[in-house]
Amino acid sequence: MDTRRPDGSIDRAADRYAMGGPAARLDRRRFLGLAGLSAAALAAAPALSACGAGFGGSSSGGGGSAANEVTGAFDWKRAKGKTIKALLNKHPYSDALIADLKAFSDLTGIQVKYDVFPEDNYFDKLTVDLSSGRASYDVFMLGAYMVWQYGPPGWLEDLGPWMRNASATNAEWDPDDFYPNLLQADQWSLKNGAPLGQGGQYALPWGWESNVVAYNTEVFSKLGLKPAETFDELRELAATIKQKAPGAGFDGMYGIAVRGSRSWATIHPGFMTMYSRYGLKDFVSEGGKLRPAMNDPKAVEFAANWAKMIRDGGPPSWTSYTWYQCSSDLGARKAAMMFDADTAAYFQAVEGASPASGKIAFHPGPKGPDGSLATNMWVWSLGMNAKSDNKAAAWLFLQWATGKEHLRKAAVEHNQVDPVRKSISEDAAYKDKMKKIPGFLDTFEQVVNQTKIQFTPQTQFFDATTSWAASLQEIYSGKDAKGVLDGLAKDLAPKVAG
Repeated sequence: MDTRRPDGSIDRAADRYAMGGPAARLDRRRFLGLAGLSAAALAAAPALSACGAGFGGSSSGGGGSAANEVTGAFDWKRAKGKTIKALLNKHPYSDALIADLKAFSDLTGIQVKYDVFPEDNYFDKLTVDLSSGRASYDVFMLGAYMVWQYGPPGWLEDLGPWMRNASATNAEWDPDDFYPNLLQADQWSLKNGAPLGQGGQYALPWGWESNVVAYNTEVFSKLGLKPAETFDELRELAATIKQKAPGAGFDGMYGIAVRGSRSWATIHPGFMTMYSRYGLKDFVSEGGKLRPAMNDPKAVEFAANWAKMIRDGGPPSWTSYTWYQCSSDLGARKAAMMFDADTAAYFQAVEGASPASGKIAFHPGPKGPDGSLATNMWVWSLGMNAKSDNKAAAWLFLQWATGKEHLRKAAVEHNQVDPVRKSISEDAAYKDKMKKIPGFLDTFEQVVNQTKIQFTPQTQFFDATTSWAASLQEIYSGKDAKGVLDGLAKDLAPKVAG
């Protein structure tokens, strides 16, 4: 199914790459094999401290950061005549950036050369380039989870010293305008299990996605249904729709679309959001070591209920489902609900995008037993290569690309629909655009302050969550949830304990 822009033209980028970060088409073995280079690189660089002081210092000091070399009054033209190189993933957000690059060059006198790769091999390209130390690219797109992979070996510049240097940073950039949970998502001490929001600022939030419920208003109206407020209601609702929708004229419709492929990306959207609303954790710290918590009694019960929801109300080929299948089924009127990235539904909801466009609404999704709307997120971020020879120019680019003027244009004139800045979410033109999608703004406002990365930061993230997804498939197939998750915890314990 084609995804269409609001003007009706086909948006291949949104259709192929828009939702869920590096989602299910990032081949696990390729990524993990390449990311494993980080461990080798870390072992080969014993001079690096845990806070990455060799590459810009911790959040409490400037260390040997190149930011210290920038003095005097702030000047957008400071690096006039320089050229920087950017590596971008093919995505509507990068499309908006590229469309506005002339404004950056006019402002600074800096030229930007860029390479754009499809998501299928984007992170392969980025990982290989960073691990090589060649610094082919000065700046690049990355997901916040990648800080856990790229930060420890010293591949990422700590941007904290740049942010704190008034000579390097325009006073109007206003870091306080970022939603704090988004800024903190890229800030880490590089210590396994340590919380986010401490240590170096290894990237800047640029665009993000919350994970909520989108639903088909037409079938809900015909069947006299309303969005679920609890997980029990959601499971019952999904089963009811799968049973009754075909008789109401919705042939082949099932209840709820959620991801199911054997990929880390299956865990992070709807599953981790609802799991977190129950107050459940992936890992807990005990005696200074991480312990897998997926097999705690309440976590086992939750996983069994999640699998039952899919058996009773999900698609028949769930184990192959990525964000793409979920999004496409919602747009094709095959899925009555989707619990996934809000952008995955947005690109089906805009006028002319799909058979269901104009009949898709948004809802925060079920609350936890205590009323929690804790929500997991994906954060597209921009980072700087610690080996770059053009750091002053690169920093000017990063603050422009994450600044108010460009991001407002990206949100209003393009499709960067989840603003990372509070001022843009409150902008009248942005609200006027988004109010055409029922429930989008209200849902955004309800979850934004409760949305954060709900996972425990640790370098085995991709391996652990992919194994977790495989375990979920086993439970779905009918295997005992406790036995499966006990086995998963036993397998993961030695990998994450150190």
